[in-house]
Amino acid sequence: MHRTTVAVVSAVVLWSPCVASGGQAASPGNVDALTRKIPQRSPRARSGSRVADALAGLDTGERERVILREILDGNMPSFLRRLAPVELSDRAAGGTVSATIFVTPDYLAIGSDDDFLRIPMNLATATTIADEFGFVLPTRKMVNAIYEQSGHHFVPEPLPAGSRMTSTDYYRAHNGLIEKQARAAAVSPGTLVSGHKKDVVLTNLLTRTGRRLAIYGWHRPTGVPIQPLSTVHGACYADYSHGVRLVADMAWQGGKLRPVRDILRNASLASALSDEGVIRVATFSPSCSTGGQAAH
Repeated sequence: MHRTTVAVVSAVVLWSPCVASGGQAASPGNVDALTRKIPQRSPRARSGSRVADALAGLDTGERERVILREILDGNMPSFLRRLAPVELSDRAAGGTVSATIFVTPDYLAIGSDDDFLRIPMNLATATTIADEFGFVLPTRKMVNAIYEQSGHHFVPEPLPAGSRMTSTDYYRAHNGLIEKQARAAAVSPGTLVSGHKKDVVLTNLLTRTGRRLAIYGWHRPTGVPIQPLSTVHGACYADYSHGVRLVADMAWQGGKLRPVRDILRNASLASALSDEGVIRVATFSPSCSTGGQAAH
């Protein structure tokens, strides 16, 4: 959980055709505006280790409430605010459609740059955070593109299956394994990384299986994911292997910024960002306190 910062140049390169609101060309720094809804971390915020200690004795419901409160208060590493560009395209009938999305370089985590915990969470918590910050969850195609364009690929390290998979102890143990790999490979914070978690994703399967969670990924070094697209778990489930990567809800498409939700719902454009075509579900109604949540 404790990170020793290493003097390595990040593999993430600033994207040059960055834009400002309204689709006008602007300087690269204006991509930072996509994270403007994320509060700055308070100097008094707890470290990842301290939050993990506090979570250890809580039931799952209270744990989710603490996770939500910490992240909405901005208690997350600063490098997660430095979004990475990921380019996607598809050859459609009328030609090639393409788009550039902007994603958090790693999965959501609580704490500082030097002491943070990558934190799994249920779908209600994840979508509330995404909505509050102006982001969406990725599609399967986005997850594959993120893996292909990552500056570093972690090797998946599954822990023994069982009831402890949903425990805070497992959250901490798995985070420690990832950090061990990061130190050994001298991975600089802010590098676009992948391969260490399954992603919580958007899929049309959720329109047929309400109150479910969709997961995909955890790519092996061969590029083949351990986890095929699955909705086996209920929406209120979370375990150590899950990660939440946020995608800014504005993508560069057709020479301007367009809402990702609009692209996913456009029959002419959706294939750039989705291998399922149009995605009919792009947001959720969090209701885990009542046993689930419905997609719409």
